[in-house]
Amino acid sequence: MVLTEFKQIKGFVLDVDGVLTDGTVQVNESGEQLRTFNIKDGYAMQLAIKQGYPIFIITGGASRGVEHRLKGLGVREVHLKVADKLTRLRELADVYQLELSQLMYIGDDIPDFSCMRSVGLAVSPADAVEDIKKISHYVSALKGGKGVVRELIEKVLKLQGNWYEDEMIKSI
Repeated sequence: MVLTEFKQIKGFVLDVDGVLTDGTVQVNESGEQLRTFNIKDGYAMQLAIKQGYPIFIITGGASRGVEHRLKGLGVREVHLKVADKLTRLRELADVYQLELSQLMYIGDDIPDFSCMRSVGLAVSPADAVEDIKKISHYVSALKGGKGVVRELIEKVLKLQGNWYEDEMIKSI
């Protein structure tokens, strides 16, 4: 893995189930679908947004809880029930005046395939399906929902000098 690929990233595109969550969906008696998010992923996403990096959520799922969680973190672009992820990705890149080569896409399954083939840096969690791992530029050692988003955002921000290491030292 060449670190220069991480240095070119100006925005992050994330799937939800299997990336921000472990892919498990619990259904309660009233039919609501519940997911578990990693708090460390959330911190890294908030920091990236504060540093000016757009984060795009593109998912085929439709959950108000997911939307509520992500909007609460400051993610403005939460796109649910997306059948054609690549078209939506291109639209968002155009609106934000970004080249696809400047985007990192983190995906774990076949619906992410075309987007991952189109961006500058395709990344998958350790437990992604094999076809996705084969096309990934980088496969994390972490599983979906277990800090993979934090790992990758932190790597990009540190390589670009935008991680809060100095802030941590000042607060001690």
